[in-house]
Amino acid sequence: MPPLPLSAEMDFSQNSLFGYIEDLQELTIIERPVRRSLKTPEEIERLTVDEELNDIERAVYLLSSGQDVQGTSVVANLPFLMRQNPAETLRRVLPKVREVLHVAGVEMQLTAAASFLTILQEESVSIQTYSHSFLHIILQHVEHRDAGVSNAWLETLLSIIEALPKETLRHEILNPLVSKAQLSQTLQSRLVSCKLLGKLANKFEAHIIKREILPLVKSLCQDVEYEVRSCMCRQLDIIAQGIGTELTKSIVLPELIELARDESSSVRLAAFETLVNLLEMFDADDRSQTILPLVKSFCEKSFKADETILLSLSLHLGKLCHGLYGILTPDQHLRFLEFYKKLCTLGLQQENGHNDNQVPPPNQEQEKRYASVRKNCAYNFPAMIVFVDPKNFHMELYSTFFCLCHDPEVPVRHTIAICFYEVSKLLSSGVYLIYKELIALLQDESLEVLDALVDHLPETLELLTTGGESSVQESKLLAVPDLIPALTAAEQRAAGSLKWRTHEKILQKYACLPHIISSDQIYYRFLHRMFTIMITNNVLPVQKAASRTLCIFLRYNRKQEQRHEIIQKLIEQLGQGKSYWYRLRFLDTCEFIIELFSKSFFCKYFFLPALELTHDPVANVRMKLCYLLPKVKSTLKIPADKHLLQQLELCVRKLLCQEKDKDVLAIVKRTVLELDRMEMSMDAFQKRFYEKDSLDQEKEREELLLLEMEQLEKEKQQNEGRQNSDKVFEKKQRRDSKTSAVLPKTIPMSVAGSSSCTPSTSKEVKKSKLVRSQSFSSQALHPKYGNLEKCTGKNSTTVYATSVSGTGKSVLSYTENLENQILRSPDRQGRKPKTTGGNGMARRSRSDSWDFL
Repeated sequence: MPPLPLSAEMDFSQNSLFGYIEDLQELTIIERPVRRSLKTPEEIERLTVDEELNDIERAVYLLSSGQDVQGTSVVANLPFLMRQNPAETLRRVLPKVREVLHVAGVEMQLTAAASFLTILQEESVSIQTYSHSFLHIILQHVEHRDAGVSNAWLETLLSIIEALPKETLRHEILNPLVSKAQLSQTLQSRLVSCKLLGKLANKFEAHIIKREILPLVKSLCQDVEYEVRSCMCRQLDIIAQGIGTELTKSIVLPELIELARDESSSVRLAAFETLVNLLEMFDADDRSQTILPLVKSFCEKSFKADETILLSLSLHLGKLCHGLYGILTPDQHLRFLEFYKKLCTLGLQQENGHNDNQVPPPNQEQEKRYASVRKNCAYNFPAMIVFVDPKNFHMELYSTFFCLCHDPEVPVRHTIAICFYEVSKLLSSGVYLIYKELIALLQDESLEVLDALVDHLPETLELLTTGGESSVQESKLLAVPDLIPALTAAEQRAAGSLKWRTHEKILQKYACLPHIISSDQIYYRFLHRMFTIMITNNVLPVQKAASRTLCIFLRYNRKQEQRHEIIQKLIEQLGQGKSYWYRLRFLDTCEFIIELFSKSFFCKYFFLPALELTHDPVANVRMKLCYLLPKVKSTLKIPADKHLLQQLELCVRKLLCQEKDKDVLAIVKRTVLELDRMEMSMDAFQKRFYEKDSLDQEKEREELLLLEMEQLEKEKQQNEGRQNSDKVFEKKQRRDSKTSAVLPKTIPMSVAGSSSCTPSTSKEVKKSKLVRSQSFSSQALHPKYGNLEKCTGKNSTTVYATSVSGTGKSVLSYTENLENQILRSPDRQGRKPKTTGGNGMARRSRSDSWDFL
C-alpha cells in the first residue's frame, strides 16, 4: 500500500476521527472469532506431548490419554509406523487401537478401515501375520450399526479376501457365514453375508461351492426382506462364473427366473441386470425359450413401472440386443429396434407437439429421468449399429442418430460426441452419411460436447476423408467447404471461454490438418491464427500448443514464399520482439523446430537468431536459452558446421565472463559441463548415431521433396496452360476446315509435342523423379498425430509417364498422385544418389537444400 499524503496523515478533523474509529470497530469484530478459537492454557497443557518420546511411545500415549483427534491422527499414521517398526507397532500400538475402536466415533472408524487396507496393499507384513493381527479387528466391525462405517470395513474385508489363503478363508469367514446368514440375524448381517458369498465363490472349487455356498445362496434369495433378495441376486453372476455352466443352468437360472417375477421392483431390476450379464453362458435354446420371454415382458412393462427400471433397461439394452442377436425372428428384431427408437425420443414428443391428450406433460423430475434414458441410449448407439448391420444404418438408425446429435440436453449430446468415432469406424464406407452431424457437433454451443468430440477428432476426420465411397480427392473436396468454418469457429469459441484445457486440446488435435486439407487452406485459415494465439493468449500451455501446431503447419507447407514469410515472422516478431514474453515463446518454438525439422533446417534459419538471445536484457530469457543450448548443439554436424560451433562456444564464454545474475550463472556452469560431455555428430556415417542420423535424413528428404513438389506443380500449371491453348487452336482448325469427320485421338500429339518440347536432359532428370513417387500426404502424419517427425514413407505404386503428349501429362499425373504419395528412397529404387557420404548414404549439401529461401 503506498504511503498516505502528508495532508491525509495530519487530518485530525472530527469526521476523519469518526471514520478511523469505525474502521477500528470493524477490525475488532473480525478478530473476535479468532480469539474464541484459541485454546485455553488447560487445553494446551492437555494437548502437549513430551518431545523426547519416540514414535511408538508417542502413539501409545496419545491412544491412552489423548483426545479423539489425536487418536485419529495415530490411526491414520499406522501404515507409517508399520513401515518403520512393524514388530513394536504390532506389539504395543495395535492392542491400543483395538481398545479405542470399540468406543471410537465414525471418523476414527473410517480412518482405521482405510489404514488397515493400506497396510495390506503395502505388504508391510506377511499375509499370515496380517490375518492373525488385523483380520479379527475387521470382522468385529463389519456389522457396525452405522451403515457408512459398515460399508468401509466391508470393502476392506473384500479386498483382503483376494490375498488370504483358502484355509484362513474357510475357517475365519466361510464357516461363520452359516450362522450369519440365518433369518434370526440382523438385516445388516444378512446383507454382509450376501456380498461375502459372492466374493468367496471364486476362491473355492466347484464341489465346495455346491456343498457349502449354494445352500446359503438359495436361502438368501428367498429371504423375507427385499433388500436381501436384491443384494443376493446381484451376486449371482459372480457365483455363476465360479460354478460353471451346468450348475448355473440347474441352480442359478431357476432362482433368477423366480426373482424376475418378484413383487419388488428393485428385485426384478436386479434379476434383469444379472440375466443380461449371464447371457453368454446360456445356449441358444435357453435364451430363446427361457430368457427372451422374460426380457419381452420386462420391456413391455417398463413404461408403466418405475422410471428406475426404464433407466436400467436403457443402459443395458445394447448388451441385451447383442446377446440375443441370432435367435430373434425378423419381427422380434424389429420390435427391439422400435423399442430402442422410442427410448431415444422419450420425453421429446411433448416438445415436438405430438403429445396425446391422455398423457400429462412430464414434470421437472421426470424430464431429468427421460434425459438420462436418452443419454443411455446414446451410450448404446454403437451396439445398435451392430444390431441392425451398418449397411442398414441410413434406413434404420440415421434419423435416430440425428435426434441424438441435436438433443436439447447437453449430457445426451456429450455422450453421442464420445461415441462419434466408434460410430465412424462401424460405418466404414458409409461414414460420409454422418458428416453433417460432425459439423453440427463442432458448432455445438456447449464446450463439454466439443471437448468430447475433439478427443478422437484426427481419427474421425481421417475416416471421413478416406473411408467414403468416393475417392480420396473427391472426399476432400466435399469435406472442405463446411469443415473449415466449423473448425475455426470451434477454436474461437474455446478461446473465448475460461476452459483453457479444452482450447489447448483443440490446438493439439489441429496438428492433423495437413493430412486432411490442403496447404493453402491451412495457411490462410489456420496458420496465422496460431501465430495470433502465441502472442495474445495469456495461458502458457495454450501458447505452447499453438506454437507446436504452427511448426507442424510450417513443416508441411508447400510454398516457398509462405514458408519464408512464416520464418521471418517468427524471428522478427518473436525472437526480436519487444516483450520478453515473446522471446521466451521464440525459444519454445526453437525447441519444437529441433524436434520436428531436420538439423540442417534449424541451423540454416534459427541457430544464430537463438544465440543472439545470450545478450538479452532479461535474466529469464537467458536462463531459458541456457537450458536449450544442449539441444542447439545437437543439431550441429562436424566439420560442415564448424563455424556455428565456434559461434556457440563464443556465446557460452561471454555468458561465463559477463553474466551478473547468480541464478543464470549457476545454470551456465552446469550447461557448460553438459556441453563438454556431448559427442558431436559427424557428416560421415557413424554407427553409434545411426538411428538419429537416419531419422534426420528422412526429415531432410521430406523437406527436399516439398521443393520438388512445388517445382512440379508450377510445371503442371504451365503445361495446363499450353494444353488449353492447344485445344483452342484445334477447335479453330476444326471450325475452319468445316468437316464433320471425327479426328483421331493421336492428332494432338504433334501439337502437344511441339508446344511442350524442352531439352531432353532436364526431362530425363524430371522423369527420374517421377519414377520415385510415393505417398506424401497420407504418410506425412503419424497415425497418432503426436510424433510427426518419426513418420516414414511406405512403398506405393510407381507412377509412369504414359502420356503421348510428352512430359506435360507426365507431370500432371505425378503431381496429382503426389498429393497422397511420398518419394521412395533412392536406394530402394536402385538409383544412385546425386552425392554420397560415408557408408553410401544419400547426402545433399545444406546450402543446396535450403537456398530456396
